[in-house]
Amino acid sequence: MNLELSKKQLRRLLDLVYIGNWVLNSTRGNQRFKDYDEVESLVFARAALEGMPGLAELYKGEIVPSRAFVEGGIHEAIMEYENNVFFDILAEDLARRDMDDAPINESNYDEYASRVDTYLAEFDEHGTNNIIVDTDA
Repeated sequence: MNLELSKKQLRRLLDLVYIGNWVLNSTRGNQRFKDYDEVESLVFARAALEGMPGLAELYKGEIVPSRAFVEGGIHEAIMEYENNVFFDILAEDLARRDMDDAPINESNYDEYASRVDTYLAEFDEHGTNNIIVDTDA
């Protein structure tokens, strides 16, 4: 297979490959999906050949994203995504809890959406500052 990319497109592909592999493997410890690590290694090796050697390095015999790449801001993008997803999931879970975990359908969707919106507005304004958990229960 042959894929023609500009240097800018290759640079964007590095971000996508890193983010994807990080999402799939960052929490897996020793049970990583090795085939995704291999694809990441191939793409970052190509970057080194295409005039971006500072974005890849050799580590334990494998080509990996360089420390400069990893520390260059990519994790800020991942964290922004995680923060947004966290609040979305929390709002949805709390709305479902408030509705006694009833299946969401046409008859209760408006109530569900309203509750989700209320929680999201609260989180936008106060983050988690107003969440209280009764630890004495």
